[in-house]
Amino acid sequence: MIQPILRFHGAAGEVTGSMHLLETNGYTIALDCGLFQGKRAEALAKNRALPDGSRKLDAILLSHAHIDHCGRLPLLAKLGFDGPVYCTAPTRDLASILLVDSAHVQEEDVIYWNKKRVKKGDAPIEPLYTQDDAAKVAPLFKGQRLGETFEVVPGVRATFHEAGHMLGSAGVRLECDTGGKKPVTLVFTGDLGRPNMPILCDPAPLPDCDYVITESTYGGRNTEPPKDLPQQLAQIINETVARGGKLIIPSFAVGRTQTLVYIYNQLLVAGMIEQAVPMVVDSPLALAATEVYRRHTETYDHDATRFKHINGSLFDSKMVHYIQNVEESKALHGVAGSMIIVSASGMCEAGRILHHLKNNMEDPRNTILIVGYQAANTLGRRLVEKVREVKIFGEMYKLKARVKTLNGFSAHANATELRNLLAPLAPGCRQAFVVHGEPDQTQALADGMRADGFRKVAIPESGEAFELK
Repeated sequence: MIQPILRFHGAAGEVTGSMHLLETNGYTIALDCGLFQGKRAEALAKNRALPDGSRKLDAILLSHAHIDHCGRLPLLAKLGFDGPVYCTAPTRDLASILLVDSAHVQEEDVIYWNKKRVKKGDAPIEPLYTQDDAAKVAPLFKGQRLGETFEVVPGVRATFHEAGHMLGSAGVRLECDTGGKKPVTLVFTGDLGRPNMPILCDPAPLPDCDYVITESTYGGRNTEPPKDLPQQLAQIINETVARGGKLIIPSFAVGRTQTLVYIYNQLLVAGMIEQAVPMVVDSPLALAATEVYRRHTETYDHDATRFKHINGSLFDSKMVHYIQNVEESKALHGVAGSMIIVSASGMCEAGRILHHLKNNMEDPRNTILIVGYQAANTLGRRLVEKVREVKIFGEMYKLKARVKTLNGFSAHANATELRNLLAPLAPGCRQAFVVHGEPDQTQALADGMRADGFRKVAIPESGEAFELK
């Protein structure tokens, strides 16, 4: 037997495209297989260029269902991969939905760009993968329970543990036989959540290990705690309804939308909403994801479990309505009176939320509530910056509605929370690898880990390899 080799690819020196390869005893295992996101041409080139070794994968361990962690699985299936993809059952169900949606977006994107290419006389391009390719992945998922050890390939065993980042998210500890008295152990954190988030259980303590790969999204930043979110949301709703206005919330379809609905139902039960108004969820993807949330009650934390026991459901009440089709969505534009509209996409770059924004942003009685990070150059960022006018569907609209921001919804552990989770590993850890973050955040976490007692901390570059001794 030879020593395991760990090769870093996606999310090494950047945030998206999570993918790391573990080579041991003639087998190759991928930790995540995510899509690169960012500038279109650069991201497409990275996504098409799979790393050496990925075409002969024996198995994949998937931490969670976000596209930057699972989004290249259909490409592997398209190229012939038919091995097992190990993950939790909720991740299996969410990823099956999200991958088909990702393929649909890419097919639509190619149609748009090919129209431009034809006019220029350029050759048409093909999508990275199609919905048919995405459908090939679903049979490959092998749902595993948290805390139960299973064989990945001969000589390698894995155990998932709660990551608290989204429904089904999990870190994984691997034991690799090397012929010595003890196996080499490796922990991959995936994306780590934070304590006290609605619905989700808190991240579990990280298991002891020889080596650890950790994310660093907020490695140098402390974000607002989530504990005051219900009170803040109640205040914004009550103030908007008192003006006779509508509350428009751009929201990510998976995770953020379900949290908003759950908190609103909690506020209604607690009597914190002065005048109850309908909350309308207008996103087909959010509706499909909510069905997964309804099925996997075993993942709920204590408060969510108790609320469900008393009230029957986290996501259903007389005041919550789910839009089924485009006609119902369009009909909302003519409805008078106050309501809350939750719609995708979270950064206001596409989807039905654009129609709700253009129809409501010029009324000063209304409020636009931003509940997630807004990347530079997005419509969401311009709203946060409260610019006077924005362009939607080629037309200019004046921003007269009030814009509010709630930052406590982030599902990523902040700098202090990351270090609190990682620090207990320091005495026994031979080396730590810091990935999945902007360079300043990655460097800040690496420095903090060294201060916490980690003997060796590396910030690997894409393609860099390390022997695990």
